[in-house]
Amino acid sequence: MIFLLCDDRVARLRVTRTNSLQTSWAINEMNPNKTKDFDLRQAYSVVYQRSPLRHETVNALIPRMSKALLFLLLLIPAILPAQDRTVDATWLHRYLPSLNETKADLSSATCHYKPIFGAGDKDNRILRSVSRFAEVTVEAHGNCQSVLYEHEEEIDIVLQGTGNLQYGDQTLPLRTNDFTYLAPGVKHGFANNSSQSLRVLVMGFKIPSRLALGATSHQPRIVNLDDVKEETVQGHPTSVLYKLLVGPRNGKRDAIDEASVVTSFFWMNFAPGGTNFPHHHETAEEIYLVVGGEGEMAAGSGMDGLEGRFPAKAGDAYYFRPNCTVGFYNQNKPGSNAYILAVRSRIPLSETED
Repeated sequence: MIFLLCDDRVARLRVTRTNSLQTSWAINEMNPNKTKDFDLRQAYSVVYQRSPLRHETVNALIPRMSKALLFLLLLIPAILPAQDRTVDATWLHRYLPSLNETKADLSSATCHYKPIFGAGDKDNRILRSVSRFAEVTVEAHGNCQSVLYEHEEEIDIVLQGTGNLQYGDQTLPLRTNDFTYLAPGVKHGFANNSSQSLRVLVMGFKIPSRLALGATSHQPRIVNLDDVKEETVQGHPTSVLYKLLVGPRNGKRDAIDEASVVTSFFWMNFAPGGTNFPHHHETAEEIYLVVGGEGEMAAGSGMDGLEGRFPAKAGDAYYFRPNCTVGFYNQNKPGSNAYILAVRSRIPLSETED
């Protein structure tokens, strides 16, 4: 109840707020803040009740009450929009050819950074363990600024061209389809001594400060994608062949087993009509980059609550939050294989109860 004190003879204006709709709560379970974000939407009905007063008193109060009512009517709409917020996306989609360059710590006059997900992208706050997923282009005879990340590990794969990886005081040659894992704490960068552009897919992942770091390798291993055998993976359809490129440091199945947060960086070759079956990862986020062919990407639950399907072709990139439906269906045409680079990383678990 609200009392409006107009003069010594009090006129009571009673505003009764009643729920005409059930309160709706939408909890953002992945928000890293200690407090919870929620939506509270409520419909109001307003009832005005005035106590009986003498005729002359009422006439004197009307101007004052009109101003008070006007104030309330202006105040209520101003409060309601403050309850709204933007809901974080369950998954993100980007198309590489349509993305724009932005400045980054490794940028130079001859080194161009194109964010796909993470640093430099408008939705970077949604990502939990991924710090950057970007395409870096080094012009002919150009070079990037050297960078150093104390608590980030990095995976790089050369998409096109040749060049060098500057790692500490070492210079290591790179060619198309070379990939490598870089541990935290070492200054590094790219240089291009050729007459053609060098394109590198750069992936960075945040390592929680509470996680003990392993010993830094004196020289990173560089492996070529063509030298890794294709194989089926137990529990997955045989219509997809995998190349297991980078995995955790306690593993033994990947070409490079040195990662702290990354659980798998891999290549998928889908036969015509092949699929890896839509699935979920409850404690990991994942990124798919279509590098060849076309089909349908399964992203989110869709109208049926199971899977949403979206056309996907070379250049399409998808980011999936933890527990989001993820998968791919290749088109069923003779000779129409599809190829995807994928990376999955563990999210830091909250130290407080959800």
